[in-house]
Amino acid sequence: MIVRYAADAVRLRRMTTAEVRETFLIDSLFTPGTIELVYCDVDRAIVGSAMPAGKPLALEAADQLRAEYFCQRRELGVLNVGGPGRVTVDGAVFDMLHKDSLYVGRGARAVSFSSNGATDPAAFYLLSYPAHKEYPTAAARRSDVEAVRLGTLEGSNKRTIYKTIQPAGIASCQLVMGYTELEPGSVWNTMPPHTHERRMEIYFYFDMDPETRVFHLMGRPDETRHIVVKNREAVFSPSWSVHSGAGTGPYTFCWGMGGENQAFNDMDGLGMDDLK
Repeated sequence: MIVRYAADAVRLRRMTTAEVRETFLIDSLFTPGTIELVYCDVDRAIVGSAMPAGKPLALEAADQLRAEYFCQRRELGVLNVGGPGRVTVDGAVFDMLHKDSLYVGRGARAVSFSSNGATDPAAFYLLSYPAHKEYPTAAARRSDVEAVRLGTLEGSNKRTIYKTIQPAGIASCQLVMGYTELEPGSVWNTMPPHTHERRMEIYFYFDMDPETRVFHLMGRPDETRHIVVKNREAVFSPSWSVHSGAGTGPYTFCWGMGGENQAFNDMDGLGMDDLK
């Protein structure tokens, strides 16, 4: 597991493009046959991936966690962004298709991932936060998740939001997670942007063509920076940072948060005049 220490807003002003990418961008996910994990000191979030190829992959506690097993003090969100696969949690098997989600509660001892076939392997995106209470492991089929449609074609931001792990869906301790699909011809996500001092957030971009890029905006509203993001890459967003972006082609992104509360609408909204 790689440990990543985030910069504050003052240091961000002086950082080069390479330094911004090294600090906030995660571009090391989804290596076939391995589990990749990145630990961020902000809210002790862990971002990871499991891409089983040929044999199941077991999720184990890295040395940095000082834990007997990964979910001893943590909860875990899983989103399949690849082909059909399975997640096994303490002997219970959860079949997962593309864009199916799974919540694994604190106390789950054995978690493993497998693909149904080698030609179209599963690709599991992982997001984990510390948890102080146990909630039951539960799955959410894409077809069963309530779809919230927002935006307009005229504003280039027509999109559908799927809220999977949240108070009105799968209950969790502090993890909130879901994903947003952009309609054809729409490019902007979360514009105008917002911040929320009570939660940090992570955006993970997927279902992108190889040549597609998303220009992800971050930083304080009055001093923004951008990160050019490719398919299956993620960006850390501290609570003081905006998180928004525009793509050169179709894309979907998974949003995940942990922190002070779980209220999806607890945002400090910004206007276009606030951005610089």
